[in-house]
Amino acid sequence: MHILFIGYGKTSARIAKQLFQQGHQITTVSRSSKDDDFAQHLIQDIHQLDLSKTQAIDVVYVLLTPSRDTAQSSVDAYQQTYVDSVQPIVNALQQHPVQRIIIVSSTRVYGRNHGECIDDDSEIIPSDEQGQLLLKMEQLWQQAYPCECVIVRPTGIYGTSVARMVKLAETTKTYPNIHWSNRIHIEDLARFLAYLIHVEHFEKSYICSNNRPTALHETIQWFQRYLNLPELVVQSERESGKQIFAKRMLESGFELQHQDYFKDYAALLQ
Repeated sequence: MHILFIGYGKTSARIAKQLFQQGHQITTVSRSSKDDDFAQHLIQDIHQLDLSKTQAIDVVYVLLTPSRDTAQSSVDAYQQTYVDSVQPIVNALQQHPVQRIIIVSSTRVYGRNHGECIDDDSEIIPSDEQGQLLLKMEQLWQQAYPCECVIVRPTGIYGTSVARMVKLAETTKTYPNIHWSNRIHIEDLARFLAYLIHVEHFEKSYICSNNRPTALHETIQWFQRYLNLPELVVQSERESGKQIFAKRMLESGFELQHQDYFKDYAALLQ
C-alpha cells in the first residue's frame, strides 16, 4: 500500500519505518526537509496541500502539532493547526482511493480534572478551548470520512527524554495535591498506530495509554530518590487530573511492551 504521513515528527518516523519494513510505500508531508531515505518527502504548507502529482494513496496518517510561533496564542495555534487544516487536506485527498485515515488527537477532549476514571466509552466533555477545538477537528474528519476514519487519543508521550522530569525533581519542594497523570511510551504508540492498518473491524476511536495512571508527585519523588535529592512534601489529598484506561486498544489484541514507567526512566538516566 501507499501510505501518506501528514506531519512527520518523532512518532510518525517510527510508524513509517515499521510500515516500510513491512513492504509499504511511504510519502510524507511536513514543513521542513527530512532525512529518512526510505520515504519520499514533500515540503508543503498543509493549508495549501497539493497531492495531484502523488501516486494513488491508500492510507493516511495525520499527526500534526501546533507551530511554536510565540506570537500566536495557544488557542489560535490549535485552530490553525487542527481545525483549519482539515478541509484543505480533504480537498487534496479527493482524487485518492483512501481506505483508512488515522487521526491522532488527544485525551484532552474528555475534560475532567478531579481524579475521575476515563475510558473509551466515557462522555466527551472538553473543559477548555483547546479541547473543544480538538473535538471539532475529530468531528470534521469523521464527517469527511465516515467509514474510513479512526481517531486515536494518546495520553502523555514519554520515552525520548527525562529533562523535564529531572528539572521538576531538582526544583519541586512541595506539591499542592494528588494529580493523576497518564503516559504512553512513544514506541508503544507508534506500534499501535502501525498495528491499526491491519485491524479489519476497527472502532471509530481508541484511547492509547499504558493503563497505569500515576500520581505525578510520586513520579517526581522517584526521580528525587534516584538522583539523591530531598523528597517533596504533598500538601493535600485533593485529587486533580484523570485516570485513563485504554480499553478498546487492549480489546483489539494489541499488547503493550512498556508498562513500567520507572524502568524506562532509569534506562534513559543511565
